[in-house]
Amino acid sequence: MKFWQIYKEATKQQKIRWIKKWGIIASGSFALSIAGLLLLAKLMGPPALLVPQTTIMYAADGSKMGEINNGGQNRYWVPLKKIDKNLISATISIEDKSFYKHNGFDLKRIAGALLADVKAGAKVQGASTITQQYARNLFLTHEKTWRRKFQEAFYTLRLEMSYSKDEILEGYLNTIYYGHGSYGIQSASRYYFGKNAEELSLSEASMLAGIPKGPSYYSPILHEENAKKRQGIILSSMAEDGSIKKADVQKATSDRLSFVREEEEEVATVAPYFQDAVMRALKKELNVNTNSIQFGGLRIYTTLDPHMQEVAEHTIENRIIDNSSIQTALVAMDPRSGDVKALVGGRDFEESSFNRALQAKRAPGSTFKPFLYYTALEHGYTASTPIKSEPTTFAMGDGVSNYKPKNFKNRYANDFITMAQALALSDNIYAVKTNLYLGPEKLVKTAKKFGIKSELAGIPSLALGSKAVGVLELTNAYGVFANGGKRVEPVFITKITDSKGEVLYEHKYESEQVIDENKAFVMTDLLEGTFDEKLNDYTSVTGSSINHYLTRPMAGKSGSTPNDSWMVGYAPQLVTGVWVGYDNNEELHDVNDTGYSKRIWAYFMEGALKNKQILSFEKPEGVTAVTINPQNGKLATESCPVTRISYYEKGTEPVEYCDEHGVSKEIKEKLEQKKEKKGFFKRIFSW
Repeated sequence: MKFWQIYKEATKQQKIRWIKKWGIIASGSFALSIAGLLLLAKLMGPPALLVPQTTIMYAADGSKMGEINNGGQNRYWVPLKKIDKNLISATISIEDKSFYKHNGFDLKRIAGALLADVKAGAKVQGASTITQQYARNLFLTHEKTWRRKFQEAFYTLRLEMSYSKDEILEGYLNTIYYGHGSYGIQSASRYYFGKNAEELSLSEASMLAGIPKGPSYYSPILHEENAKKRQGIILSSMAEDGSIKKADVQKATSDRLSFVREEEEEVATVAPYFQDAVMRALKKELNVNTNSIQFGGLRIYTTLDPHMQEVAEHTIENRIIDNSSIQTALVAMDPRSGDVKALVGGRDFEESSFNRALQAKRAPGSTFKPFLYYTALEHGYTASTPIKSEPTTFAMGDGVSNYKPKNFKNRYANDFITMAQALALSDNIYAVKTNLYLGPEKLVKTAKKFGIKSELAGIPSLALGSKAVGVLELTNAYGVFANGGKRVEPVFITKITDSKGEVLYEHKYESEQVIDENKAFVMTDLLEGTFDEKLNDYTSVTGSSINHYLTRPMAGKSGSTPNDSWMVGYAPQLVTGVWVGYDNNEELHDVNDTGYSKRIWAYFMEGALKNKQILSFEKPEGVTAVTINPQNGKLATESCPVTRISYYEKGTEPVEYCDEHGVSKEIKEKLEQKKEKKGFFKRIFSW
């Protein structure tokens, strides 16, 4: 009150002096406030550009196999150089002509907008620059309050101070909303026209540039007339700016546009169980958090081979009858690298997303025997080691219980058979005798070497695969044989980048020599024997039903329990495991159920490797080949009706000739020479 009284009584000169004084103080305060604001913006540095973006998965050939986005919001980031120049010019022309000249605020445009608003008595013209819009899209809501406007101005300052004009424009074009769930120009280009942002025509670019002002009102799909009018305004503005010629305006306006609406087309889901495996690897192995996966715009490069995946799915679909409720799982890997090439975790992902290739554990049956026989090789056995196959009851160490395994259909040789025959014919008596002779704990240790992580027990029946394992781990374990004794870990993801191509993760391939290279090759030869009828004795070799499908060197082993059917095997460049059974663990119904796994495996292997180079298993120097009589494992003579080339570690090959079919004079002489060289001790203790 005193101030106003003094002011009224003051002279004119005094009033002028006071006004100048307070004007200087106010101006100084305003200038200091602005300087302080600029300093604060500078000190705070660049704001984090946390833009939700769609994550994309790619197959090994570079094709897109899947997307992960935020609730149907499609967001892709493309660099400015991959955005059509007409789209850039159209956007600048209609949204912010002075974009490259101002520092975030177009003062002339703001003054013009205020004047227009005053004349109209309402807000009729916007004055936001591209930078202001970008700031609002990134950090703020669209509420019309002074607080929000101040925050927008502050973020605009920080953006202009920290990023170049091209970086701001690139960010704006990748975040602006174009309607129909499409955020960013790449998503909009794909949705409206089915093409990339760098492939747009002038007509398409000018149409898209008009949508952000009102994504619903100017949608060419919902309101084509509104969209066409705005397109004409934009083209005229571009001609005034000189970015296009006047003749281009009429042509672009008259072009008939065809709208694809790409996201609404049904796209076949590629390898859903494999994608599930990728997601599990991202979270559990690479520790990528869910937000980064869903909103981070990651580019995930996987090991999937689209051809092999298609063959796997097609084979399963065509080999199992439609009305069966039986389930299956298939894993195919490159044993040399660990790259998972194909994966099926069930017959229908939409019906059941339970991934049997990763999550299910079932008894592997006789597919576990190769680990037993590798253990036997480590303890003096060879492919020719004989053991009698006959019905046998084993007394357990507790002095009370007995164990009485049986062969399939109770077929026994009732005679001695070789280890090569035991594996090829899947003789259970030979396997259990060997396991007990070696000590069951040795088999447990060997399985762990091969990468079997499931819980095992040192019991007689472990030789027959009585303890449950997973399809992926068993398939990978077989890969050790194929890879010359080296173990690798299964790989689903080779590389992850951000949306701009910066590498965030890259897989480093490593291998570990876990078993002997020579013995691994001998085991491969033994596993090739499961398809060789020369080893047939009292029953067919286990691969006899599918060996006529195979056109290249392959090794493998089938296995079955009352509830499960398996086939695992490999060529030099591909190892595949197949399991078939029922989810509720009910028994397999008939011969169809038990035969599915072998047929799926054979058809898949042949189809997957079609037109691929036929490779042979590479023999190491420490292995030698000899011709034997496969029925007794002895060196063959010219009198033997059936012979087979078999492989042994050097120094362990048989020295005794077969004499079951008569022996020639030449062979008799060789036998006498060998006998003389052996010496007294070896002649007495020849075993």
